[in-house]
Amino acid sequence: MALTVKREIPSHEAIIKETPLPKNLAEIKAQRDRELKEIIGGESDRFLVIIGPCSANSEDAVCDYVSRLAPLQEKLGEKILIVPRIYTNKPRTTGDGYKGMLHQPRPEEEPNMLEGIYSIRKMHIRAISESHLTAADEMLYPDNLIFVEDMLSYIAIGARSVENQQHRLASSGIDAPVGMKNPTSGDLTIMFNAIYAAQSSHTFIYRNHEVETSGNIYAHAIMRGSVSKHGENMPNYHYEDLTFANKMYTDRSLKNPAIIIDTNHSNSLKNYAEQPRIAREILYSRKYNADIKKVVKGLLIESYIEEGSQDVSGQIYGKSITDGCIGWDETERLLYYIAENC
Repeated sequence: MALTVKREIPSHEAIIKETPLPKNLAEIKAQRDRELKEIIGGESDRFLVIIGPCSANSEDAVCDYVSRLAPLQEKLGEKILIVPRIYTNKPRTTGDGYKGMLHQPRPEEEPNMLEGIYSIRKMHIRAISESHLTAADEMLYPDNLIFVEDMLSYIAIGARSVENQQHRLASSGIDAPVGMKNPTSGDLTIMFNAIYAAQSSHTFIYRNHEVETSGNIYAHAIMRGSVSKHGENMPNYHYEDLTFANKMYTDRSLKNPAIIIDTNHSNSLKNYAEQPRIAREILYSRKYNADIKKVVKGLLIESYIEEGSQDVSGQIYGKSITDGCIGWDETERLLYYIAENC
């Protein structure tokens, strides 16, 4: 085989025992988990804002950013629940490029996934300790999730993973809300099939064990736009898209109908600066139509300390080394606007 073992990874039990989430932070997470499930389950009319850098590449900058969100959560908490994005696995369409902190704790150096696991646990614990906010991440690889699942309040399944059977089955055994993105093709049927699978119980092999899951009733939809056969980005956040997706929900026997809108990626035509405008349009659609207001329960926004993006070797503190993000000043204005108009 063209496969070489580089190092053995200890069990997740051993790693978590070495780097446990302190009891006081676990209690904070439990409360945040309840609040988030109340939003997805329709028991709370607060609006969910999942916001942060495209990828977490620097512990200091990420924790600085998350700590800046904390006072805004305190001020705006009656209206919105802020969940910081701390994305530590980065999907790469061709396989090239920076794959996230779990792979490369130092972006310009060779991968070291064992060191990466310890690095991201340390970062999450620090972020929760300093901000009392628990985060979202993407389940890019189901086998990796187990190393950080105890610290996450929200998990996303990406557009290229949503058709994968293992992602669907693993999602059915996750306690946190899981957002299923529509695939890059734009076929919403695939996304809804994934939600159905995640909400159902299954028996399958996971990490050398036969396991059984009870289903995740908080699995839901994330609309992120699509790409045509000609490579053109096609948004799906407009009023007509949302009414169509809502009808697809009502035509299926799915629990807790909920849609989160990704304001970047194909929805922004990959122009990060369009995100505030897109957010405003979505909020207007919610005001205009009570059914849309009921089902559209949040936004996914890419934001960091400095706007834009830089190369992996860039040295600008708090600036993305993957997709472009809106900067902090715009972020603060947008969060106030969302709280006033949701």
